[in-house]
Amino acid sequence: MDIKYYSVTALNRAIKNMFDSKPELNRVYIKGEISNFKHHTRGHLYFTLKDENSRISAVMFASSATKIHFEPEDGMKVLVSGRVTVYEATGGYQIYVDTMDLDGIGNLYLEYEKLKKKLEAEGLFSIEHKKPIPKFPKRIGIITAPTGAAIRDILSTIKRRYPICETILFPALVQGVGAKESIVEQLNRAQDFALDVIICGRGGGSIEDLWAFNEEVVARAIYDSKIPVISAVGHEIDFTIADFVADLRAPTPTGAAEMAVPNLVDLQTLINQYIIRLNENIKNIINFNKKRVDNLKNSYVLKNPLALYEAKEQKLDSYIDRLNKIILSILNDYKVRLNNIKNNYVLKNPLATYELKKEKLNNYITILKKNILNTIESNKHRYEIIINKLELLNPLNILSKGYSLVTINGVTIKDSSKLNVNDTINIKMHKGNVKAVVKEIE
Repeated sequence: MDIKYYSVTALNRAIKNMFDSKPELNRVYIKGEISNFKHHTRGHLYFTLKDENSRISAVMFASSATKIHFEPEDGMKVLVSGRVTVYEATGGYQIYVDTMDLDGIGNLYLEYEKLKKKLEAEGLFSIEHKKPIPKFPKRIGIITAPTGAAIRDILSTIKRRYPICETILFPALVQGVGAKESIVEQLNRAQDFALDVIICGRGGGSIEDLWAFNEEVVARAIYDSKIPVISAVGHEIDFTIADFVADLRAPTPTGAAEMAVPNLVDLQTLINQYIIRLNENIKNIINFNKKRVDNLKNSYVLKNPLALYEAKEQKLDSYIDRLNKIILSILNDYKVRLNNIKNNYVLKNPLATYELKKEKLNNYITILKKNILNTIESNKHRYEIIINKLELLNPLNILSKGYSLVTINGVTIKDSSKLNVNDTINIKMHKGNVKAVVKEIE
């Protein structure tokens, strides 16, 4: 009997063809958890899909990976679709993934993070927008389901801690279809009531149960509320978008009631302490003022009022004497100055001063005239010297001795070689000009 041996490559190819020929393996849908995730530099994704009992290798090529709307990582639960085939080089079978989505809660968490980032960027979580919670509210609005543990816990806590406070229930759906619209409607309705604070929330549950408080319309309604809002959603570990937008976040509905109202017992204790401290302060003030009164009664002034008056009288006399001395001194000084002015030579002989000044002025005039004449003569002499020098330097003066100046076209001719026969030349003499034609050049 002939035995047919396959090569490893041929066997792997046969198995691959068998996988590829199965229609049910060309489109499979798998739910699992990502592990051993690797994002290749070329954009391909390599990872393992696993559940409690098994695992399968997976590849998602870059062309498909660019279409997913989140960043895969180890531990994520995902829903994938693709085809199962064999990789010939290793003989291992794997799934080639075409699409990938987060599984259930994962999608909700992605929406939660996306909305949280959006509202945070718009400033809806900013501390400066938080309204203060009044310390002693008179009326509290409660937006929650009319039945259930949350409303019972809130009402019982307020009644126990601060029974003088009035509460108004605004019943709302807090989960399921229509919950977000119901919460927004009651928030808007509460604005028409004279409320000091609003508690908005519900008891614990899954993320799906709490999802109404992660809706954008609910977040914006809380932000737009003119009345301070305390968010009380779920348990202490639960965080919703409403918690970040609200003016105060409570870990539980009971915690919200405790934050909204003071404890009457604590207030009574505090008031009693204030009364004790006030009485002590009043006693101290009375004792202090009593001592002041006793000191005043025993003071020297009250026992000897005339002695104080007499001392002041003496002091006043002293001031009057000093003032009189100062006034007399000033008057004497002015008298001396007045006598000096009266005896002044100018006042007694005003014409003598005028004559003296007039004589000095005449002297100045005589000196000024003399200086002017000297200056004129000096400048006249300098002028004549300069004129004589200019006459000596005047090139035209030489013409008076019989010389002449020959030019052609305004250019002075110094060399006969610069002329040509029949050139018209201009001859300037001492008196007059002559135009001539050159007949011969030597």
